[in-house]
Amino acid sequence: MAVKDDYLIDTLMNMGTVDAAQIEAARAAAEPIGAGVIDTMVLQKTLNPDLLVQARGMQYGCETADLRELQPKDEALKALPRHIARRYQVIPVSFENGTLTVALEDPGDIDITDALNRLLEGVDNIVYKVSSETQIKATIERFYGSTDEAVERLVTELSQTQVDIGDAQAEAVGESGVASTGDEQDSPLVKMVNMIIADGFRLDMSDVHIEPFENRLRIRYRIDGVLREHESVPLNLCGPIVSRLKIESGMSIAEKRVPQDGRYKQTIDDREIDFRVSCLPTLYGESIVMRVLDKGGLNLGLDQLGFDRKDQEVFERSAQMPDGVMLVTGPTGSGKTTTLYSCLNLLNSPNKKIITVEDPVEYILSGINQVQVNNAAGMSFAAALRAMLRQAPNIIMVGEIRDSETGNIAVNASLTGHFVFSTLHTNDAPGAITRMVDMGVKPFLVAAATRAILAQRLVRKFCKVCVAPHNLHKDEINALQLTDEEMVDCRAMMGTGCDACDGGGYKGRMGLFEVLELEDQLKRMIIDERPVGDLRDYAVEHGHMNTLRTDGVRKVTTGQTSVAEVMRVTASDEH
Repeated sequence: MAVKDDYLIDTLMNMGTVDAAQIEAARAAAEPIGAGVIDTMVLQKTLNPDLLVQARGMQYGCETADLRELQPKDEALKALPRHIARRYQVIPVSFENGTLTVALEDPGDIDITDALNRLLEGVDNIVYKVSSETQIKATIERFYGSTDEAVERLVTELSQTQVDIGDAQAEAVGESGVASTGDEQDSPLVKMVNMIIADGFRLDMSDVHIEPFENRLRIRYRIDGVLREHESVPLNLCGPIVSRLKIESGMSIAEKRVPQDGRYKQTIDDREIDFRVSCLPTLYGESIVMRVLDKGGLNLGLDQLGFDRKDQEVFERSAQMPDGVMLVTGPTGSGKTTTLYSCLNLLNSPNKKIITVEDPVEYILSGINQVQVNNAAGMSFAAALRAMLRQAPNIIMVGEIRDSETGNIAVNASLTGHFVFSTLHTNDAPGAITRMVDMGVKPFLVAAATRAILAQRLVRKFCKVCVAPHNLHKDEINALQLTDEEMVDCRAMMGTGCDACDGGGYKGRMGLFEVLELEDQLKRMIIDERPVGDLRDYAVEHGHMNTLRTDGVRKVTTGQTSVAEVMRVTASDEH
């Protein structure tokens, strides 16, 4: 528990608001899931939120603020921009003589106070007051307006504009794809595009989908792997919005008949964020998908990705061998790239030369030589891999093994003293072996070169704010075929839904992993071309692999995710 929470609990006890028994009960419920004792008491209704506000005010020597009747003046709202208020959940109370008074939930949150001091221009001093999370959220919506209202406002501005901004930009840049600068940053169109992307990023989206249909332009965000519709705008704005994004992403706005790819940058909350952009012609116009390329997840340790301790030990041991092939498998969007880059960061050191060949290069990593595939210029995976071998690397990462030529070169490279990482699209770890053989790599070469295979999926994690104990239903127990032994130690939980998770009960994702370490008998079975089912059964029976479903059961019984999530991503797996 954080020290400041200890002080807050002491304050609450001195106020007579809670007693020691209530605190110990909350601590017992909070510790297994990593939740806060204070949050747990509020969730269990042991602690009144209004009394918590009073205690925080006493703790930090701050006044409390009742925001229900608040009427901040325009200068106060201008001093604290909408995106900062939304991101850091603060609301301006007043702004006089360079001093801005703001209300927030926790004045002791150094990340928030430091950010406000850094980001707010024209403010000489900041005074803090304490209010409840519920009142702050409601007041932000009341004075800054929701995203939908902001979009409607910008749509109105655009409808009053006499010039079609998209056509004007296209005429200005021709086919060069170079965007103009200056006053256009203040245009309603630019504001709309920036707002759509920024609001999605602040909701922790992984990608935004801008899709034209018969009567509307639909905007959807993918959050924790699930698409959520956010708002729609009139279809006649599709052309201007798409033109704007194509220009900024380095695409040709004159070409509307073929797919195009590009990269886009936008500064959001003082951070420069990269996006990979795909443009696809559809029946009613061009559809845009923008994927967030955020390096934050690439520095995570393997344990933070969700690895079980034993699986992590096997994976790290295999990854640090001097030669061989390690394969990561799973469908698109299963987190393979994050796992590979996390592993490269683990191995990256001045005494090792690492080269990657990717299509496309999504993340630029310091100290690693990265090669972009360019099939039009003859730079295929296979051609790049052959050239890379002459660069004397220690470690090679191939974005994906797609054909026999690439597979054979990768395997042969591993047999001549290189360590090769790559990905495949298979349902499970043993399936990667038969996939390599089916592509034309000799079974004895696959057996000799392969060190370990990792299959993975992503499941949503419970929101730490609203997670609560959950008794598994009979149907849930039967779905995962839980044994009596597993039920004895089961600490199942369930997210009940709150403002922090937008009512869904989930916040963030974690991996389910299946690590297959090849040993001598498995290699003999590969050489004998035994069916994939035999490989799988032998590996599980002799303890060389835990299945994705087994890892999912472990994460359900330890209260990290739900039965429904595990079943969703492991439907084809056998327990």
